[in-house]
Amino acid sequence: MNQQKNWKVIGWFAIFISGPVLAEDPAMGTIKLLSSVRFLPDKDVKCLSSALETGDPTRGPSTFILKAPPGCVVPWHYHTAEEQLIIISGTVLAEMTGHPSTRLGAGGFAMMGGHMPHQFICQGKSPCVMIVAFDRAYDIYWGKGR
Repeated sequence: MNQQKNWKVIGWFAIFISGPVLAEDPAMGTIKLLSSVRFLPDKDVKCLSSALETGDPTRGPSTFILKAPPGCVVPWHYHTAEEQLIIISGTVLAEMTGHPSTRLGAGGFAMMGGHMPHQFICQGKSPCVMIVAFDRAYDIYWGKGR
């Protein structure tokens, strides 16, 4: 009986000390200044820099911040996931099949359903900063597909 009590105490202790580890899960929240974002060169588009902000793009939903110099083109592509785009600064020409080309400034928004071909071009004289969010694991297929 005493040994069973010891195992219960050890079990409760393990749960108690694991609380702070669980609290560090990014899903619990994060706050970050844009100036603190560490952009890295994008692996696919040489003129683009990106920073993973939340999630694990290999396993599920994720959010990236992207930065592109004027003239940078993210050519036609599509994803299995739905993608949402929000412009933070700069002017982005957003193009997707079945929609007119649209110039988006700060606060502009676009949503591309899964498998919907699209491309982006940073226009104007200043860099473009954007947030992109994916609702499931990230993948990319180049071209207009279908």
